[in-house]
Amino acid sequence: MTADGRATADERTIVVVPHTHWDREWYEPFQRFRLRLVALLDEVFERMERDPRQRFTLDGQLAAVDDYLEVRPERRDQVAALVADGRLAVGPWQILLDEFLCSGENIVRNLELGLRRSAGFGGAMPVGYLPDMFGHVAQMPQILAGAGLAHACVWRGVPERVRTSAFAWISPDGTAIRTEYLHGGYGNAAGLVDNPALVPRRAAELAERLAGWRSDDGPGTPMLAMYGADHGAPAANTPDLLAGAAEQTGLRLRVGTLSEYFADQPTEVTGLPEVHGELRSHARANILPGVYSVRAHLKQAMGRAERCVERYAEPLAALWYDRSAQRFLDMAWIRLIEASCHDSVTGCGCDETAEQVATRIAEAEQLGRAVHDLVGARRAAETPRDGHVVFNPTPRPRTVLVRLDVALPSAGTPVALETGAGVVVPTQRLGVTPTVLADDSCDETDLPMVLARVHGVELYGQEITRWSVSPPEEVPAGSPASSASSSGRPPRSGTLTFHVASHGDPTFDVAEVRAALAAVTAAPNGGGRDEASGPDGGVPDRDRRWRVRILAEPRAAVAALVEVPALGWTSVRPVPVPAPSIVSPSSVVARGRMLDNGLLRVDVADDGTLLLHTPAGLRVGGIGRIVDGGDVGDSYNYAPPATDSSIDKPQSVRTAILHEGPVVAVLDVLRTYRWPVGAELAAGSRSVRTESVTVATRLELRAGEPFLRVATSFDNRSEDHRVRVHLPLPSRADTSYAQGQFAVVARGLTSEGGCGEVPLPTYPAAGFVAAGGADGSLAVLLTQPSEYELVDGGRELALTLLRSIGMLSRNRNAMRDEPAGPQLPTPLAQCRGERTAEFALLPFRGSWHTAGVSAAAEAYRHEVLAFAGAGPAGGALPPDRAGLWCDGDGVVLTSVRDRDGLVEVRMVAERPRDTTAIIGAGRRVRAARRADLLGRPGAILPIGADGAVRLPLRAWEIATVQLDLESP
Repeated sequence: MTADGRATADERTIVVVPHTHWDREWYEPFQRFRLRLVALLDEVFERMERDPRQRFTLDGQLAAVDDYLEVRPERRDQVAALVADGRLAVGPWQILLDEFLCSGENIVRNLELGLRRSAGFGGAMPVGYLPDMFGHVAQMPQILAGAGLAHACVWRGVPERVRTSAFAWISPDGTAIRTEYLHGGYGNAAGLVDNPALVPRRAAELAERLAGWRSDDGPGTPMLAMYGADHGAPAANTPDLLAGAAEQTGLRLRVGTLSEYFADQPTEVTGLPEVHGELRSHARANILPGVYSVRAHLKQAMGRAERCVERYAEPLAALWYDRSAQRFLDMAWIRLIEASCHDSVTGCGCDETAEQVATRIAEAEQLGRAVHDLVGARRAAETPRDGHVVFNPTPRPRTVLVRLDVALPSAGTPVALETGAGVVVPTQRLGVTPTVLADDSCDETDLPMVLARVHGVELYGQEITRWSVSPPEEVPAGSPASSASSSGRPPRSGTLTFHVASHGDPTFDVAEVRAALAAVTAAPNGGGRDEASGPDGGVPDRDRRWRVRILAEPRAAVAALVEVPALGWTSVRPVPVPAPSIVSPSSVVARGRMLDNGLLRVDVADDGTLLLHTPAGLRVGGIGRIVDGGDVGDSYNYAPPATDSSIDKPQSVRTAILHEGPVVAVLDVLRTYRWPVGAELAAGSRSVRTESVTVATRLELRAGEPFLRVATSFDNRSEDHRVRVHLPLPSRADTSYAQGQFAVVARGLTSEGGCGEVPLPTYPAAGFVAAGGADGSLAVLLTQPSEYELVDGGRELALTLLRSIGMLSRNRNAMRDEPAGPQLPTPLAQCRGERTAEFALLPFRGSWHTAGVSAAAEAYRHEVLAFAGAGPAGGALPPDRAGLWCDGDGVVLTSVRDRDGLVEVRMVAERPRDTTAIIGAGRRVRAARRADLLGRPGAILPIGADGAVRLPLRAWEIATVQLDLESP
């Protein structure tokens, strides 16, 4: 050791980790990358079979093993033997994800699946390896520790103040995990053995670089050298070259896996530099924040699919079905996990990759819908066919808006909804369904074709309730049909009428209709017979016409406020009332350009922006200004043209009331703009040519809700631009609070820079973002991961609706020094066509965690499900049935699932102070216990006299509880 305490060459141990960073799909689609993966691993595994010194780390994701073995199944035993022998490191992840663009539950399932399946090959690498994610979420240390991992390993996002190879990364709940910083990235030794003659010199230089980052763990503690890069294999003679370099330099150079390296590392974090929360600094590596707004439709689809599986399908199957649906849920999760890859849902791949990702997400949602429809059908079978059964996906009872299509006693008759408890709930009529589905005229010879439209009891998507045949009568002279006869005789016309409804007469037989028509067509008609057969052997007459009518029962779309138990069911059916009912005292009204429900008033200004004000006197105007500006960046980084021009003033504004209340009021605001059609890249400006674009903003205010629902849509006819909605705040903000993955993260007005990437303070949020000050705040409630920024010195919040770009990466990007990938055109990333964004606006006073923002976001994201009854008509409505409740100040439910016959509930204490979760069920809780994130059992929990479990939670703790419920 030298006088300054540094290790001499012969005391320095470097573990050289041969590896590949494998992008499953990126600038080429999945199958083309897999072709290269198979060739690479064929070479690596053959070499490892010949030389026992060889080691290989397969990028921390088991997906690469799966993708390989699907092509080379005969290699499975060899792969398992290499893993069991410690020479091949696989897992712990199923796939290397983007942490901000999937739910926290998706992160947990990814890790759970990767660890479980890696165990089938001999064991997972016991390291939270996160080499190339574009930043890291705040709760990752708690997630990794909850799965039994003692180490993390990261590159991007580490702040400048970290000056050692190891630091203590601390989650909001206080969980700390020893974390290795990959100084220089996951390829910090990539060129070590490229030139055999230079290996000793490069090894010595590498040792000097790494020694400068050594943590204070003693001079002999091994240092980590990552020998690998994207999609490449290590040199076959690596062990020999390193052995030679060790002899010449005195360094201790050994080939190892990441597992072997971390086996020699301590787990203690005392004395290490501390980093709290998320890692999103630009100081040491690009974090490429533009991925959170490119191809926004992928983010929207991911949000929908995750909610469908996590909060509808899984809880329904766990609480209200048997385990036969589990395989559908497993398939859905595999697709969601695959879509979460850091080059997939991010949208920073080629167009083919984006299309494949969209397909996987769509399939996941379809599988989730299949499961909740399966469960809904079982509940519907217990409900009379004139009723509906309604499911509440939230863990608290709620009075919620229900939209239903109901049968009316007669056209125009007002109805209310009667619940299973006998409560009559007033309704608002939203629309009337047409009753005349068809009213056609045809020749008698065409009647067989008409009857061919009947399939069993089904006709035009409904079921036949009754039918009638009126024999032909002479058409009065002067009518349109009076000149139709070719024989000179007065034409005659009969009528065939079908009455249809959602449920028909199961005894209906179309043969009876044929027989009735045959009797008519066989009757004497004064000549003019045709030789063709009639509907049942009769002889049709071309002089006879038939009127064919299909009449549906009168139906209407109605809205009502219905009380539904926690994660449970209620049933309703329409009943006639003397006159339209009024909802009171929290009725909502639309009048002129105003919406008001007593909790929030919305006024539309002449320019189409909004003024929000509450009864407590909180007012904020100018809300919803649409700003269109240029973007000549790429899928990784927004970049405005050198000479930008922003358009934020509409040429015209129109409003229209769609629904006036009293349950729900809807107002449309139509603003017309002229946006440049594209960018003039050579000139560094936007095009002078423009397109007329109408931005339609639908405002919806419901009775009893303190927030305004907003849906903005437009036909995107332009390219190379960014569209944001600007939301002035009631008071200036220095900090924003964004709900993400098991946490709400505080962020300032600036972002730390230092690595050649302009640190734009644009950030992702998944559930909501809130900002403001002493005079009030504004929360934006979200249904999908979205990009936002505090602008104008913290006076406004800007939410990105669309970022339209045409290149995967640009070699020259004003916001980034170096390319982030190949310069490939991505025309589909221009996102032309109809684009829609949905969010809600909640003005409030106080802090976000005392003002009910999380609860409002939960209610906004999770609408009820309704299923039409399928049981015998007129029967009694089934009683309300509660499923499971999870309550407590700041307690947010994230998962309800079946775990080997137990109901597993996951929640997070989403607040900065300790709290208590209260968990109960609609049936008796026989036993309860804690579990870790992988479902492994923990401490037994007491059950109170009221049958509920009370679980103390520290602030920001993620907790998992398993319940043994009495059989229903």
